[in-house]
Amino acid sequence: MIHSFIFSDGRLVGRDLEIEALRLVRADKGLVLWVDLEDPTDEEIKTVLTDVFQFHPLAIEDCVTVSPLPKLEDYDDYLFLVMHAVDFTRTEKFHTTELDLFLGKDYLVTFHRKPLKSATSVIERCVKATGVVARGPDRLAHMMLDAMVDNFQPVTDELRGELEEIEETVLASNSEGLIPDLLHVRADITLLRQIIRPQRDLVSRLTHGDSKFIRALMLPYFRDLRDNLIRIDETAAGFADQLLISFDLYLSKSDYEANQGIKTLTALTALTLPATLISTWYGMNFEHMPELKSPYGYPAAIALTFVLTGLTWLWCKKKRWI
Repeated sequence: MIHSFIFSDGRLVGRDLEIEALRLVRADKGLVLWVDLEDPTDEEIKTVLTDVFQFHPLAIEDCVTVSPLPKLEDYDDYLFLVMHAVDFTRTEKFHTTELDLFLGKDYLVTFHRKPLKSATSVIERCVKATGVVARGPDRLAHMMLDAMVDNFQPVTDELRGELEEIEETVLASNSEGLIPDLLHVRADITLLRQIIRPQRDLVSRLTHGDSKFIRALMLPYFRDLRDNLIRIDETAAGFADQLLISFDLYLSKSDYEANQGIKTLTALTALTLPATLISTWYGMNFEHMPELKSPYGYPAAIALTFVLTGLTWLWCKKKRWI
């Protein structure tokens, strides 16, 4: 699907033009053109990226091929960026989807295989605006990236909630099933850091003012974008430390519970020791055992067993094994 938007003096003056009209707008240097490709067909990819804008074949290859990491390439006539946005179409686990941007002096081309909240929000903002929206494609690119970064906030909030649930589970009496939850959250945090950190470095390169495709007045906006990415990265690092603390607490609790079980088993063994010793002694049935012939031998053995068992119970109680 091809969405196109034409801006004149920062105002939206047209949208969703035919391909031939796009060619004419592309040739008009007084207009700013934004083309958003959402899950395009092979024919649409060839028409827009190759025929209309004539991008470098390597840039087109990087665009249509899924890249696991962000990327920034500076070509003569445009900047090519590979970014990663949150994929809200898959809610069972944290996933990202690729967002590619071609930033020229008077145009912006965005490419994504799946619907993006960031693209939808920027399109709605442009359509509903009655005044100036963007006087340059770098402003449009910042709006896209800023919306993309803002959409990481629900992810960090969800991870914070999952960490709080893990902490409550660790401190609860029953912590069964905690390890799968720990591994699940750990994988999400690792993926978040793998995505955010390179994007932070990439946006930081854009703030140096070395690119001719980003105006000087837009540099503070990109620096703010970089700071937001830094905050997300630091938040994810804090989550990783918090997860390690929860795991250490879980191991300590497991060791404590195991020690308590060992103490209980030891106490039970100690309580049965007097009865076992006395019954073993008198079970030998030697011929010359005077106490066996005594009329008080049986009661004496029972009394001795109870006395020794009681003393053992008091000793275990003093050691707090019972």
